[in-house]
Formats: sequence, structure tokens, C-alpha cells
Amino acid sequence: MRRRRRDMETFNLSFLDAITCGFGAVILLLVLVKIYEPLTIERSKTEVEALLAALQEELFEIRGETTVLNRDMVTVDEQLSETKDLLARLRGELSKLRGQFAATKDDAAIDDAERGELVAARQRLTEEMQRLLANYKPPEDDTTVGGIPVDSEYIVFVIDTSGSMFQGPWRLVLRKVQEALAVYPRVKGIQVLNDEGKYMFSTYAGRWIPDSEAARRSIISRLAGWNPYSDSSPVEGITEAINTFYEPGQSMSIYVFGDDFPRGSVEAVARYISRINRADEFGNRLVRIHGVGFPTQLVGGRTANALQFANLMRTLCERNGGTFVALTTLQ
Repeated sequence: MRRRRRDMETFNLSFLDAITCGFGAVILLLVLVKIYEPLTIERSKTEVEALLAALQEELFEIRGETTVLNRDMVTVDEQLSETKDLLARLRGELSKLRGQFAATKDDAAIDDAERGELVAARQRLTEEMQRLLANYKPPEDDTTVGGIPVDSEYIVFVIDTSGSMFQGPWRLVLRKVQEALAVYPRVKGIQVLNDEGKYMFSTYAGRWIPDSEAARRSIISRLAGWNPYSDSSPVEGITEAINTFYEPGQSMSIYVFGDDFPRGSVEAVARYISRINRADEFGNRLVRIHGVGFPTQLVGGRTANALQFANLMRTLCERNGGTFVALTTLQ
């Protein structure tokens, strides 16, 4: 028993010595670490500050580059907008040119049969008209209407029904229409429109009024009180007459009665009518266009509109095989 107790006491003393040495080593290690800790912390702080400065510099550079890019982007957007506008204009011009080319191509594509029809439609006395005039011997002074040749089987009156006409020379208009009808002994068809293209007789809209004494009396009677709206531009009436009533192989004349042309370009209107009333290979138009000018604007002192109408009708008649007559008095 005594020996065992001695052995245990010896073991306990050695264990305590080992533990004590271990704690001493740890304390010595901590002392050594503490000596170098401020240097490590200082070095780490310096490195972090340097990294922070570098990052801030990169941030400033990125912000500067962003500003430049934004400015360049605005410039690119403006250039893109201008390019889109230019592209839209070019597309519009291309569409216009394509339309003109298509119209030219259509005109050029007229075959021999159509050309024959256009030739037959030249404004001259046809065999039928010669037959109708065979037994008619009018007085020499009545073979024209104010110098306008009588050579058509179909006639259309396009009459300005504006206030200056209806309230002024309307009786003279009636007389001139009667004179025009009287010169034609017999025609195949008559029609009366105002300058807006409105029909005098709605029951005959789009078709010819058969010629007869009763029909002529009805035209004069109705014309006496006929006063639809008018803007004093004969363009609509002429267009309606040509597009609706012209047929290949027939001779047709349009009589335009008016006193002024207050708006629009004479040359633009003349070109427009020329496209509708196109010419054949001999230069002959589909229909003749004649004009009679009434001097109401000259009497009222508004000479500009009267001269504009005279210039318009002189140009239209000259280019469309007709004659323009300017009346000098309302009597």
C-alpha cells in the first residue's frame, strides 16, 4: 500500500510540471505576438488606405467615362432622329417617283388598238356629225359660238354658279347657253354641271341627257333658278365631265362659263387637266375645252380674279384644242 501511494504521488508531480511548462510556453508566445502586433496593424491600415485611394480614382475615371458616353449617346440619338426624318422624306420622294413612273409606264403601254381608238376620238366632224349637218344650212354668223367651232356629237356645260355670276350676268348666261344649243342642230347627248361637278338634273347624274327640243327647253328653264354652291374653280366640273362621260371613238366638247378664278395656280391646274385629258400620239386631246368669260369682276373693280380666270381659260383652251372668248359687256 505504501509503495503504490508513492508511485501515484510521483505521477501527479510530473503531470503538474508538464502543465505548468505548457502554460509558460503559451504565455511566452503571446508576449512575442504582442510585440509585433502594432506593426502588422499599421501595415494593414496603410494597404487598405492605398486600396481605397486606388478604388476612388477608378470610380472617378468611370464617372468621367460615363459622362462622355452619355454625351455621345445623346449625339447618336440626335443623329438617329435626323436620319429617320431623312429616310422618311426619301421614302416619300421615292413613292412619288414610283407613282410618276407608273403613270408614264401606263401611258407608254397603250397598245395599237387603244391608239386606234384615240385617233378615232380626235376632235373633228365625224361621219355621223356630217350626216346630221347634211341638210342644215345655218346663217354664216351662226356656225360658231363667239368664234368657237361646232364639231362635237356630245357637249357638256360647266357653269360657275357663284354669287357674282348668279346675281350678275345670269340672264346673259342663259342667252349664251341657248345660242350654243341653237348652233348644234342635233347632238347625241347633253349634260350640264356646275363648276363643283354638281349635276343640274340628279336623275341624269352620270349619264347623258338625250337631245330633244323638250330637253333643251327643260335645261334653260331649270338653269334660270339653278344656284348650287360654287367656289368659282372649274377644275372639279371639268374633271367630272372627262372622267364620267368620255368614251373612245366619240367627239366631245366642254364649255366652261365663268367670271373669276380666286385661288390656285394656273399652271398647276393646267398640268392636272392635261393629265386627265391626255393627248394621243398626234397631240389631240380626248375632248375639246372651250371657255366663255363674263366681265362681272371687271365691272366690280376686282380685276385680278377676272384676269386670273382669263389666263386660266386661255391656257386650258390652248392646250386642249379649244377657244376662249372673253365677253366685254353684260348686254
